[in-house]
Amino acid sequence: MGTSVVACHDAHEDINSFSPTKPMKNSWKSAIFIIFVEMAERFAYYGVSGNLMSYLNNVLGMPISTAAKNVNVWHGISAIFPLLGAFIADSYLGRFNTILFSSIIYLMGLVILTISVSAISLAHRKPIFFLALYVLSVGEGGHKPCVQTFAADQFDENVPEEKLAKSSFFNWWFLGIVVGSTSAILVVIYVQEHIGWAIGFGMPMIAVAGALFIFLIGRKTYRRAVPVGSPFNRMMQVVVAAVRKSHVSEMHDGQGVCYHDEDRTAPALARTNQFKFLDKAMILDETDVSNQKRNKWRLCSVNQVEEVKLIFRLFPIWISCFMFAVVISQLGTYFTKQGSTMARNFNIPPATLQVITGFTILTAVPVYDRLFVPMARKITNHPSGITILQRMGFGIFLSVLTMVVAAVVEAKRVGIAKKHGLIDAPKSIVPMAIWWLVPQYVLSGLSDVFTVIGMQELFYNQVPEEMRSMGAAMYISTVGVGSFMSSGVISVVQIITSRKGKDKGWLVGNNLNRAHLDYLYWVLAGLSGLSLCFYVWVARGFVYKKIECDDERRAEA
Repeated sequence: MGTSVVACHDAHEDINSFSPTKPMKNSWKSAIFIIFVEMAERFAYYGVSGNLMSYLNNVLGMPISTAAKNVNVWHGISAIFPLLGAFIADSYLGRFNTILFSSIIYLMGLVILTISVSAISLAHRKPIFFLALYVLSVGEGGHKPCVQTFAADQFDENVPEEKLAKSSFFNWWFLGIVVGSTSAILVVIYVQEHIGWAIGFGMPMIAVAGALFIFLIGRKTYRRAVPVGSPFNRMMQVVVAAVRKSHVSEMHDGQGVCYHDEDRTAPALARTNQFKFLDKAMILDETDVSNQKRNKWRLCSVNQVEEVKLIFRLFPIWISCFMFAVVISQLGTYFTKQGSTMARNFNIPPATLQVITGFTILTAVPVYDRLFVPMARKITNHPSGITILQRMGFGIFLSVLTMVVAAVVEAKRVGIAKKHGLIDAPKSIVPMAIWWLVPQYVLSGLSDVFTVIGMQELFYNQVPEEMRSMGAAMYISTVGVGSFMSSGVISVVQIITSRKGKDKGWLVGNNLNRAHLDYLYWVLAGLSGLSLCFYVWVARGFVYKKIECDDERRAEA
């Protein structure tokens, strides 16, 4: 998927085969430091979110649908705040300082959370508990978009060996995240269910305190990018200049006389034919020639215009990933509630099944990196085996399949409940093994391996260098928008299906046996299928970022 333009250097994908054990200055050393920090932060996040549905439903007494919507809204806000954090990091504080300050806020949120469940009575707990959750969201907003980008920045793209390693880095980075989250699901959720919520929420607090300490230990080894001011100003300058010159015609065989910034430090981007209306911003007209000083809101460089095109090209891809995020949001809500109604061996907490997704990723990432990529490379002659967009597309297809399997399993669960006369006994255990849910968790993990890692790499490589935190925030925000959309779908389904009476509505009340959850899964499968079609259409016309040789750039000028 995706077309390319003629250029001297391809700047989007490299071989995913570099081993993190090879010596390479301090790049991997610094990156591994940061990977461990992210592992601890993920341990904390999933220690809170992994069993949040159960806490809201069983301890705070919220109905199932209300608890699910509250979890989705919190996930959504936690994933939208990174857009603000990325802007602050790229424009003012820099990534190191943003990570530091946001980690302190995150730690404060965990302290408040632990106090709320251990020292405040249940009657007065809810507002303090939710305050703590949204303090965590603020900390997440600064930490999440910067830490991955900061780790990737440790590799110098001007050194071929390090540039090669960066593509492999994204696989190992995601592997580290999964180790942290899986550990939380295995350990923290068990502690919360069988020992106590205070200790269960206290463990993430200790993990984040330790992560902050580790991060500061490695501070002298990090490569730090200096913030260059608001990237939105540069984007708006191009849009405003293009509008102001809408009457200007391109001359000289369609090329026009274009302004090139000789003082630029960023690599020269190759000219592209998409969004041609923006090209007007870089055309020199009589007014520009007569001005002694360039008006940045009237004349922009070729590179600046192409940087804006990079962002514009990513928006349709960003939108097409929303339904994938809706599917993923089911893991911590309805998948968990399904498990709570089914027969469990050894009395394992239902939320613990999320560990299957983690184990799937832990197994699949090395297999993908070490076996699939070399084999695919022999067939396709592509350095990464398949393109980033092909990788993401297959993952989105797997997410559709996840919903289909989940719908079939849920229909079987309800059928067994009817057979044993348990349809109106929501607290009774349906005699169906919880392991029937394993396939949908496995498929969810495989879809993550293809789509999430692909999104991480795409939104890092295909944005201007000074906007890489914003690129990470765009990828993260798909999870936020997907969570909001999931809550929206639940609300719309409840409204539409309750018109003939609440007793006939879907997802109403606390009786999952009469909630028609399988119908919801079929709706999500259908919407995901439509989203996949839109993604394929967008991806077929996508143009990857290309770097132009300086000699060619000067010849064109």
